[in-house]
Amino acid sequence: MSRVNIKRLQEMAEVEFADIVMDTMPGFNELRIILTDGSFIDAWFSLKLQKRYSYHWERKVPDGTIYRHDNAPHQRWQEIKTFPKHFHDGDEEQVTESHLPNDPELALRQVLTFARKRLKQIDQR
Repeated sequence: MSRVNIKRLQEMAEVEFADIVMDTMPGFNELRIILTDGSFIDAWFSLKLQKRYSYHWERKVPDGTIYRHDNAPHQRWQEIKTFPKHFHDGDEEQVTESHLPNDPELALRQVLTFARKRLKQIDQR
């Protein structure tokens, strides 16, 4: 099983999303990305289960929301067309389809693009 290139993800986040990324903290199988509003995104990749991931945007402090794409096969979400892939849209119980790419770099780019758009919407209020 090959590991995800965390360093490459870190560089991409810092360069391509410098307008919203304040800091990054890499780990062995994860990357924490601190955004300019104080919220953070955790990109996590399982070391035991190949292709298992979670991209979690934690906004509990700014406004109480979370956004998370993951592919843990929770039986309660088995009716979702993209199961086991699913998206927690604002809170743990609001779950929809996830069309996140399987490639970690493309997936993180999509998550950060989503965060950028949401942050711009929030700033316009």
